[in-house]
Amino acid sequence: MDIPRIFTVSESEHRIHNPFTAEKYAALGRALRMKPGTRILDLGSGSGEMLCTWARDHGVSGTGIDMSPLFTEQARRRAEELDVSERVHFMHNDAAGYVADEQCDVAACVGATWIAGGVAGTMALLAKSLRPGGIMLIGEPYWLQVPASDEIAQACGVSSVSDFLTLPDLVASFDERGYDLVEMVLADREGWDRYEAAKWMTMRRWLEANPDDDFAQEVRAELTAAPVRHVTYAREYFGWGVFALMTR
Repeated sequence: MDIPRIFTVSESEHRIHNPFTAEKYAALGRALRMKPGTRILDLGSGSGEMLCTWARDHGVSGTGIDMSPLFTEQARRRAEELDVSERVHFMHNDAAGYVADEQCDVAACVGATWIAGGVAGTMALLAKSLRPGGIMLIGEPYWLQVPASDEIAQACGVSSVSDFLTLPDLVASFDERGYDLVEMVLADREGWDRYEAAKWMTMRRWLEANPDDDFAQEVRAELTAAPVRHVTYAREYFGWGVFALMTR
């Protein structure tokens, strides 16, 4: 059980596997007004930066679930590095369908709503693990401007225009599902650049170290295409944010 190898290669040096910076995660942690002992479930926890830094800064505890064995191991090492491994735990598992044994105060899926077929399915999944009055966190892309065609959407790296909503439509969808939007923190272009551009250095170093690997041709193709795709399309069309929701 693992994510596609291109992500394992290109994001192997990332601490954060989305367009947030460390400062954005810190801002979100402050915005949520979490008290020590707050229990968090993070589905698609990546390398654990959100849970680990919040455990350090706010005294929370939590569990992270991720399909990548590499990222899960990196998360465990990060917990040890920040001396929070007694409070946060990471499991290599499929987050799709995962429900916590004990309801939590914050249930999060930050950038991995594909685990339940999109935002609606992920919200329904997270709700099963969330205590009454708890906070749900959804991290999701949105269109800054709607592509004029599916061909342009595909040039951005997705399958069609319908894959995402605009920010107003995404916010309206939360209301339609009976949730109040109580906080949000949005990524900026700097965050997108750091997320995407860091992959290019990682892929180049990987190619230098693995010239005869059977996967090298795919990594080379991605390294060649990714910078142009980012600056021409994704940087102009994509937004991204984390949205804090409470059911009415």
